[in-house]
Formats: sequence, C-alpha cells, structure tokens
Amino acid sequence: MAIEEMIEIESTAASLGIDLDKCDLNSVELPTGENFGIFSDDEDVYLYDDDQRELDSGFESVIIVDNLPIVSPEKFEKLEGVIRTVFSQLGVIIGVIKEDGIWMPIDPETNKTLGFCFIEFNTRQEAELAKKWRDGFRLDRAHTLAVNMFDDFDKFMGVTDEWSPAEIKPYRHEKNLLQWLTDEKARDQFLIRAASDTEVLWNDARQSKSELVYKRPHWTDSFVQWSPLGTYLATVHMEGAKIWGGPSSFDPLMRYDHPQVKLIDFSPGEKYLVTYSSHEPSNRSDANRVVINIFDVRTGKMRRGFERSADEFAIGGIGGVAGVSWPVFRWGGGREDKYFAKLGKNMISVYETETFGLVDGRHLEVENVVDFSWSPTDPIIALFVPELGGGNQPARVSLIQIPSKEEVRQKNLFNVSDCKMYWQSNGDYLAVKVDRYTKTKKNTYTGFELFRIKERDIPIEVLELDNKKDKIIAFAWEPNGHRFAIIHGDNPRPDISFYSMQTAQNVDRVSKLTTLKGKQANKLFWSPGGRFIVLAGLKGFNGQLEFFDVDELQTMSTAEHFMATDIEWDPTGRYVATSVTSVHEMENGFNIWSFNSKLLYRVMKDHLFQFLWRPRPPSVLTREKEEEIATNLKNYSQKYECEDQDVSTLLSDQDRERRMMLKEEWIDWVREWRRAYMEEKSEREELIGEVSDEEEEDEYEVEVEEVLNESEELVPI
Repeated sequence: MAIEEMIEIESTAASLGIDLDKCDLNSVELPTGENFGIFSDDEDVYLYDDDQRELDSGFESVIIVDNLPIVSPEKFEKLEGVIRTVFSQLGVIIGVIKEDGIWMPIDPETNKTLGFCFIEFNTRQEAELAKKWRDGFRLDRAHTLAVNMFDDFDKFMGVTDEWSPAEIKPYRHEKNLLQWLTDEKARDQFLIRAASDTEVLWNDARQSKSELVYKRPHWTDSFVQWSPLGTYLATVHMEGAKIWGGPSSFDPLMRYDHPQVKLIDFSPGEKYLVTYSSHEPSNRSDANRVVINIFDVRTGKMRRGFERSADEFAIGGIGGVAGVSWPVFRWGGGREDKYFAKLGKNMISVYETETFGLVDGRHLEVENVVDFSWSPTDPIIALFVPELGGGNQPARVSLIQIPSKEEVRQKNLFNVSDCKMYWQSNGDYLAVKVDRYTKTKKNTYTGFELFRIKERDIPIEVLELDNKKDKIIAFAWEPNGHRFAIIHGDNPRPDISFYSMQTAQNVDRVSKLTTLKGKQANKLFWSPGGRFIVLAGLKGFNGQLEFFDVDELQTMSTAEHFMATDIEWDPTGRYVATSVTSVHEMENGFNIWSFNSKLLYRVMKDHLFQFLWRPRPPSVLTREKEEEIATNLKNYSQKYECEDQDVSTLLSDQDRERRMMLKEEWIDWVREWRRAYMEEKSEREELIGEVSDEEEEDEYEVEVEEVLNESEELVPI
C-alpha cells in the first residue's frame, strides 16, 4: 500500500466521521462471494499470479523518521517544509522525495503531530541512502532524528521484552596510529606522489638518503592529503574519500560516501572531514549545484550537508574549482573544532559543532562584509568591511567574540583600496595590510595595522614602510614568535625587512630589526621553530635560496634549486625540502637540505605531483620541561653526538668500501680489456702485416707555437 493510498483512506474515513483507530478491521464481514479487490491471507491469488511474481510489501522505498517536534496544525506546513529541506539537501546524491511522499500521523485528541513521519522515495536504494545519511542528524538542541526502513518494523516488533545481558566481545588490539612518532632515530616521514605511485618514506638525513615505509600504485584518483596532526592519510576517489593509518602498512580506517568528490578539508583537530562536489544542472542556464558534506572522522557519519548553487558558495576563500572558493567553511576555536563559518552576502554564517546549527539560530549580519578569518587559537573572528556610500562611511576591521557575537575591537580605515589579514600562529597578534589611495586617487601606498590581541583593550599600532610607495610582495609571521618579515619594493631585486613586536628597548612597540637590500626573493618560509627563514626566489627567480638566521641577523648560506616550484620545512624545523613538480616537464624531483643550507641528498622523480611532510601533533611537554631540556642540552646531546660519530664512521667505512669496489671494478675492466687485446693481436697482424709491438703503437705529430716577442709600432697613414 503506497503512502498516497493511506492518505486517501484516512481522508475518506474522516469525511464519513469514522475513527480508524477505533475500528476492528478483523470484524468486517463482506458479502458472500465478494472481496472488493481485497484478498484474504489464504487465497493463492494474493501470493501468486500466472507469472509467479514475488511478494512485495510496497513499503521498500519508505522510511520512518522519528524524534520530530510535536506541533499544532498551524505549524504543519512549516514542519513539513523543514523535513523536505533536510532530506532534499541530499537530492544530488540520493534522489528526491515523491511529490506527496511525506505523511505525518495526527493525534485525534490533541490534533497535533505524533513526533514521527513517513517519507517515500522513488526506489529502495534512495530510501536506504536517506537512512544512512540522516540517521542521527541533529535537527536542533532537543531533536535528533532516528531514521529506519519501514520494512524493518516487523524486526523491531519482534524484540523480546525480557532483558538479556549484552554480549561481551573479546578484546581486539587496535593499531597505534601514532607509532611513527616513537621512531628511535627521531626521523620524520614524508610522502611523494609521482606518476601512478604514492610512497611514504623516512627522511634518514644521517644516512643522506630516504627509506621506504609503504608504497602503493593507484592509491588515489586525484590527490592525497595528510590530516593536520598527521594521524591520517586521506585519499580521494570517484565514490568518496578514505582515510588510512597504521604503524607501517597504512590500512583503510574509514570511508566517506560522496560521489564525484573533488576537494576535502580536515578540521584543525581532525574531528571532522569536509567534502565537496560540483554537479552540472539539467538546464544549462542554471549554475552548477554544489554539495558539501561534513563527516565525523571516526564514525564516518555525516553530521551536516549543504546543497546550494555555485554562486552562493563563490564568496570569499582563497581558491577553488568551478567558481567556488575553497575552503568554503573556515574552522575556528582552535583544535577543539567547536565552530565553523561561511561568508555570505551581507552576513557570516557561524555554526557550532554541538548541534551543527547556527550559533543562536541566527546569521551574523554585517552589511557589505567581504572577508573574515578566525584566530588560530581562540573563538574570535576578524572581519573586513570596505567603504560604503562613496567614502562617507569608512572601511573597518572588527573583532567579534563567538558565541556572544560581541564586538570587542574596531578600527575605522579611510581611503582604502584593499585589505588583507594575517594572524600570528598563537593568536597573539593580527597584522592588517591596508592599501590606501593617495589624495589624487591615481596611486596607492601600503601600511599595516598591528593588533595586540592578548593585551588589555587590544591596542593597535600603525606601521609604515620607509618608502610608502613600495609594493608588498610577501608577508609572514614567525611561528610561535613575535617577529615578522616583509618583502617589499620592485622586482627583480626587492628589499626584505624584519620587525619585532617586542624588543629590549621597546617592549610594547614594533621595531625594525634590519633591512636586506636587493634580494632575489619573492617568497618567505619560516622554520616551524622560528629563528631561521628561507628567502626564496621561485618562478622567475629560478629557485634562488638564501638561508637566514634572524637571531644573528646574518645569512648562513645561499644555494639554488633550479626551477624549484615548492618549498616546505619538516615539522621539527631541522630540514627543508625543495621540489620541482610536474608544473615543469623537466628536472622533476626533490632536494633535502639541512636548516643551514647543506644539501643532504637529491632524488629525481619523473612526473612528481606532490611532496608532503607528515605533520606532527603539538608537543605534550610543558613549557617548563622544554626550558629544562634546553638548559641541560649538553647532557642530552652527548648521547646523540656519540650516535652521530658512529654514523659518521659507518658512512666513512661505507664510502671506503664503495671506493674499493670501484677500484676493483676498474682493475677487472682493464684486465678484461688487455685479455681481449691480446686475443685479437693475431688477427690484427694478418690484416696489417707482421709488426712489432713498438711499430703497432700510433704515432702523432704535434705542432707547438710559441710567441717569442711582441711589440707595438704606430704606422703613419
């Protein structure tokens, strides 16, 4: 019996004044020989026809949705709209609900809904997918949906009323996903994807080589990505995304169904995975439909889904596909993964992960907002609003506290052309780069507004370069520190300046440390531990590298990796990887350098697509313990110096053995050549006549010119 038939029966009974709940259908008697199309259980025609068709309940495409709000008649339509919206968000993936496919039973005494409904899809497969994707979906704080197949009803009715103890399953040892951190040599791992192969390797810098951990061909359909703390490796496939992990074998841990997925993004604390796909509309004049799903990483359950036109997701972000900026959702609240937000037209939509609904059920409305960014550690949003009304209303940067949505600081800006925001990794400082128009509006100049976030009342300083007209090429904060670097000026040799937010002379005032003149650099790469920085000249500068010590304000060394496209420090700040990816057809491969520019080893790899260091989670040591280790470093270093000496000796022995092997190979080759020479001697004598060994030797005439004297003489014309 289909849902529309049930609705028809119910409406007919209501028009006749019949309460179906009080009817005993077993007592209904039909005229003799008449069944009115209703077959009894003992009639063969009900079970079988001429084609011996299988019995079909008719409910295989129906689901039961429980734990819905109980509402009065005036809210029936609104509740049905909410239900349709929740399940229609999955339309691209599972199909659509039938036109009259939602039926909500009514309590005849209160005339309110009973807290559940039936939904009918076109096929059983669509219904099963709806159950999979929406069971456990949190509608609001008080209602979490429970979704079941209608055909499972008999199974639930057969559950016994007698209590029985739960089955105790035997202990199963789970794999240690962080075992790689216990490496005795304190090595780090990295991943390369070249051609059809993906490899995970140890960086064995002492041995000046890499060591294979795991290799798999065709591991992904497009790209791979480490999770932010290095626990998982994610791969992308046509059917969805997968995560892998384990001590060395990288076993599959969980899969996330999302057909035609193109992009993925982890939350900072690895609790959630965001997946993205774009689907062409049936009508070419319409925009692409974008589907974004947020999954619980450990359970694989989808916690929230979004389906919109591409135009609605094309605001903000730092790059993406099909006109959509990626990442669409930006995570806040540090590694607790409490909030995520999306930029919209005249608003910012801030969601909480407890309910996956809007904070306070409302958008953060900000007229004409064009950009925002989260503090890396605190639930604070920095947003930028450009000038309005032809300059009558100034531009502004505001700091908003979440979840209260209270504005804790604001700075008005005038004559603004453009604005970019840069957070320091600890959330201590915020630098706002402001491009302003000159009075004539024909040119622009740049300055910085520096917010001291952790200080009382959040004081703001203004920083202007010595030459205001200098173009800003790059800006970068020192990780976990108080210094920053700026590349400014005109190519091909811009200047690089270093500043500090606190120095011995000016504790609460920004100070310039030094300016390096005329450097071939357009990118800045700080060590994760601070102090050291690589000043890199990529693209047009052909891979120029300068390793700089900011503590000593001196260049340690310069180097070059011709045609380098990417540079990445390892998570400990000990090593630097430079690579040439398949952007260039030639010279594909990577180099591993020490922090002070010593080239440790080089690997050539055709069709290199990705090089990724495996991230490390934060240290569990307290600041006091780290300071103690730094103070007593000599005591700890003795052990490693001995190990280094052993490795050096081993390398020397290996090098000596290699040279001896080459020498023996050379001696064998010469011996073989002499033997062949003597074997062919008789043949040579027959060809040229009998000659002595001396006559057989080739003779050459060499002309030597020697200048005995040079003189100059003026000749009259």
